[in-house]
Amino acid sequence: MGMPALACRVDSAVPPPGYSAFIAGENSLATAVPFSSSTTTGAAAVDSINSNSTHWSPAHSSTLYRIDSWGAPYFAVNDSGNITVRPHGSSTLSHQEIDLLKVVKKVSDPKSVGGLGLQMPLIVRFPDVLKNRLESLQSAFVSAIQTQGYESRYQGVYPVKCNQDRFVVEDIVKFGTPFRFGLEAGSKPELLLAMSCLCKGNPEALLICNGFKDAEYISLALLARKFQFNTAIVLEQEEEVKLVIDISKKLSVRPVIGLRAKLRTKHSGHFGSTSGEKGKFGLTTNHILRVVKDLLDSDMLDCLQLLHFHIGSQIPSTALLQDGVSEAAQIYSELTRLGADMKVIDIGGGLGIDYDGSKSGNSDLSVSYGLEEYASTVVNAIRVVCDRKSVKHPIICSESGRAIVSHHSVLIFEAMSTTDTAPSMNQINLPFIELSEDARSDYWNMSDAVMRHDNETCLFYADQLKQRCVEQFKEGSLGIEQLAAVDGLFDLVTKIIVGTEPVRTYLVNLSIFTSIPDFWSIDQIFPIVPIHRLDQKPEVKAILSDLTCDSDGKIDKFIGGEANLPLHKPGNGQYYLGMFLGGAYQEALGGVHNLFGSPSVVTVLQSDGPHSFAITHAMPGPSCADVLRVMQHEPKLMFENIKHRAEEFCGIDAGSCLASAVARSFHNMPYLEPGSSCSLTAMNNGGFYYCNEEDYYAGSETGANEDEHWSYCFA
Repeated sequence: MGMPALACRVDSAVPPPGYSAFIAGENSLATAVPFSSSTTTGAAAVDSINSNSTHWSPAHSSTLYRIDSWGAPYFAVNDSGNITVRPHGSSTLSHQEIDLLKVVKKVSDPKSVGGLGLQMPLIVRFPDVLKNRLESLQSAFVSAIQTQGYESRYQGVYPVKCNQDRFVVEDIVKFGTPFRFGLEAGSKPELLLAMSCLCKGNPEALLICNGFKDAEYISLALLARKFQFNTAIVLEQEEEVKLVIDISKKLSVRPVIGLRAKLRTKHSGHFGSTSGEKGKFGLTTNHILRVVKDLLDSDMLDCLQLLHFHIGSQIPSTALLQDGVSEAAQIYSELTRLGADMKVIDIGGGLGIDYDGSKSGNSDLSVSYGLEEYASTVVNAIRVVCDRKSVKHPIICSESGRAIVSHHSVLIFEAMSTTDTAPSMNQINLPFIELSEDARSDYWNMSDAVMRHDNETCLFYADQLKQRCVEQFKEGSLGIEQLAAVDGLFDLVTKIIVGTEPVRTYLVNLSIFTSIPDFWSIDQIFPIVPIHRLDQKPEVKAILSDLTCDSDGKIDKFIGGEANLPLHKPGNGQYYLGMFLGGAYQEALGGVHNLFGSPSVVTVLQSDGPHSFAITHAMPGPSCADVLRVMQHEPKLMFENIKHRAEEFCGIDAGSCLASAVARSFHNMPYLEPGSSCSLTAMNNGGFYYCNEEDYYAGSETGANEDEHWSYCFA
């Protein structure tokens, strides 16, 4: 029964003035009551972009999501409303652009229709983008060196901690070979990785050994030197110099030694905590002088050839960069004066990227410069100091990781479901008889406010009505159906007066802790955008909730300072979102919260074929069995225990067949499978089930190794 009939049952009470207008429907109230002023954020921004037109174009979406700002020159929106990848940056021709939706379809479609049958979520790597980033960085420094008459060269290294994936590191070594690009390691496993990969690299490529070191680490680095790698051991602590001296003599290796200086210049942002005099790493001036003396006393001062420093990641401005590099160049010049055979100045990392497209120098999410300005500032700062001190220009090395790998991969995941919007008026049955006198009074006052067009008062009494009914429910005098009706009325009034849809929660097939750990841990924000339907106007303000059983498993902060993300209403098909600029650190830092493993991964190269791309490598994400092994469980033994239990309580035949479905789950990924059907089928209503064999093998192909197909029955 609707609200009018219920209202008439209240002791023959006459409905309040304006009541019929209020209950007539959503449109009548929207007309009668002027909208309250509200901040233009999230979905409201959609209207401000296209307030005078009913047509929505991909260009509007590009503006709304700032794709041209943070995405250039690698990401754009095509005429079909899909995100495209421009693998060669600004040199990409139109026929070379790669449609992300086509990649996802190829990867996720079943093998029976020509797809790869991989499950979401998905990381898509673009080695062409990686190559372009390396070439662009090299080109920026070459241009600055030539323009300023600098008399040495640039020779970068990639810090493998940013992304240790084998194919990423191997590609960087391959693409960097023409310009002596090397690797930086900060631990013993990373050093072993770097040594292996550089076997196919340029012999002059630097192998920088950073991080805290023990005797084994130093021995490995010295052996790398013995194997003719261009290895430099960077001292982080004063005590390390004695180990280097002793072990190098035992191995009969003349080492190349570097010092990490603890600069006074400090980066004030979040990523600058390792900089300044109280930073975690590096040697003070007193430490440096004592190390110089130790090397001199051991007749090894000529081995000191490199100065390293690090201002911090995401250096926001070239002004801060200029200060830090100039200070380091002074130390470099002084080491030369003291007799060291200095050859290289390693400026560390810090080359930032623009996560939100704001080009701001006052944010951890952005930087106010590009590659060219960065390189020009570094070259100029070193040249000026060295010329003033009459010191030979050193080789310039940088450890740019974030700027090299961030753009090369895209994380793609599905929005699985969403919360309901506010109900329409004919769905609300207000329990007028059950309401307390105070609650009825609130309702009359709310209705009066509607007639006066007093939005603020109307919202006040709507909220008070809701709170009184909540108290009634807690006391037991109001049923859950009645409470739901009051909740619906409150949501409807709020929606009509504010003039916008409430923020909805989209459940996404993802673990934030596994795939976007920096968002959870340090509030790092990445661009998140639908990869398709961008020719349609997004009508929903949304936050994203992941699959984990954790209140922190949600994304409610977005670029531009927004607390919600404009999204489209779910359609009949699947709705894909992409997280961009996450190629650095996220894979290395991800955990297994709730035992959700890492996503599936594919590598995509630009191709002259019909779809402009070719998938050259595909790796299914870890299965449930794989992630269980990470926590020391043995899946095969677990399965045998469960199978024994099933046979004990369901009989040998039925139990064995039911266990087949359990085995299938071991071999599948932990994430949700959209549109999947139950693999159990009833026979003759007798409680006997069998596992659909075709469904089982289709699923197990994506998650299990060939030697892990345990034996179980199919009826």
